[in-house]
Amino acid sequence: MKNVVSKTFAEIVLSSMSGSRFAAEEEFIQHGSTSCLLHSIAVAYFCYRVAKKLGFIDFRLNELVRGALLHDYFLYDWHNTVPKNGLHGFSHPFTAFYNALFDFELSDVERDIITRHMFPLVPLIPLYKESHLVSLIDKLCSLYEVFARDPYNIPEIRLAHSMVLAKPVAVKAAF
Repeated sequence: MKNVVSKTFAEIVLSSMSGSRFAAEEEFIQHGSTSCLLHSIAVAYFCYRVAKKLGFIDFRLNELVRGALLHDYFLYDWHNTVPKNGLHGFSHPFTAFYNALFDFELSDVERDIITRHMFPLVPLIPLYKESHLVSLIDKLCSLYEVFARDPYNIPEIRLAHSMVLAKPVAVKAAF
């Protein structure tokens, strides 16, 4: 059965991230001058667009977008923070996964997207078509962000970005 979603991209972003620390990603630079928040929204947006374009493939659209939004939910500045469990490139999928588990209930697809998006650097092969798509789009967006001066001057991405920033950041106690 096709996963028919009538929500716009921005509506999926807002409904997926409400009550979380997602907006806090704005504090951290991901690649070039792009914040982690803008990067995550861009990856989710391009995954959403590709999935809609490839309508003949039955993507789980809500899980695809939500997993893409959370793929880099590590919530630290990787440029000046050395993770306890190793180099950022190898460890951040698992930090993002544990942060996401703390704030959300995750489906198997979302768990796979978050933990396996760094394939082949992290040698865990993605199990779902949604995970493969996020892994590919993440690499393309990362490359673009390194070289672009003002990336993502796309209305849908800017709208989702500003809507997320307009929402208060949720704070959960870790104990």
